[in-house]
Amino acid sequence: MQMDGDISERYRDFASYAEGDSDCFVEWALGVADDPEVHAWLSGLPRGKQQPNLVFAAARWHGAESPAPYAELKRVLQEHSEAVMATIRDRATQTNEVGRLATLVPVFAGIAAESGPLSLIEVGASAGLCLYPDRYDYAWPPAGALEGSGGPTLTAAATGQLPVPTRHPLIAWRGGVDLNPLDVRDEDAMAWLTNLVWPEQDDRRTRLREAIAVARREPPGIVQGDLQAELPGLVRRAAEHGSPVVFHSAVIAYLDDDARRAFHDTMTELVADGTVRWVSNEGPRVLPGVTQGLDVPAGRFVLGLDGRPVALTHGHGHSITWL
Repeated sequence: MQMDGDISERYRDFASYAEGDSDCFVEWALGVADDPEVHAWLSGLPRGKQQPNLVFAAARWHGAESPAPYAELKRVLQEHSEAVMATIRDRATQTNEVGRLATLVPVFAGIAAESGPLSLIEVGASAGLCLYPDRYDYAWPPAGALEGSGGPTLTAAATGQLPVPTRHPLIAWRGGVDLNPLDVRDEDAMAWLTNLVWPEQDDRRTRLREAIAVARREPPGIVQGDLQAELPGLVRRAAEHGSPVVFHSAVIAYLDDDARRAFHDTMTELVADGTVRWVSNEGPRVLPGVTQGLDVPAGRFVLGLDGRPVALTHGHGHSITWL
């Protein structure tokens, strides 16, 4: 998703991102893109709070029916303006899509095969639902599958020569950092997280509820704070238990350009001195040093390992194309 450009550009980019996943959000995003009145309303928010996911989720939180035509979104923005604004200011998207594990696990398993048990550090962990790759089974049609965890199955259609894992990665330690961690035991927080799932995606809602149940059996340890400030301490703690792996998915896009460059430089240095392995999964414009000029279709992320691209992935984990 594009975080740069004017409101119209960003909402049109989101419409492209949502194509094929939510007809409702495509219509809403295009509606906003062409609506100067809503542009003026959005201008009352900080730029980072103008993002479609957050605006649409806040409108639905305050009664916007979905799926529904664009007029329903605009009605709620107008009739419940102050309440929607307050929710947007107080909350964050923090979409914790556990389905992305289907695209991350082939990389995690490859690292584990080389280095042994992993200590996972998730940057922008939200509720930490993606910290349990060992608690799910996986299907990568037509490439193969990985079974035996006893947990739910996550599926990503595979193209290219995907290295299908033969065993689940062993996880020795799991933790993360987030500006506003969500507690999986907090019913209001989990209701908001569920509200972030797109309107037509009942399968994602079911998967989210399953993921919350998985995490509640062993709630993750997530530190509240800035990723740059907290990362060194987390890496030291992780290294006491296994091979540290720093990973993130659809997170670095929310940093400004300077912070993105600083994060890239930090990770590059940590990888170069052998301190960590780095697994990134972000939009193609977010970390250009990882994307390396690849031609990336709309709605696809670049999956990177140690700063180099290894696959293109669907933003919610529905598919993976190995490079």
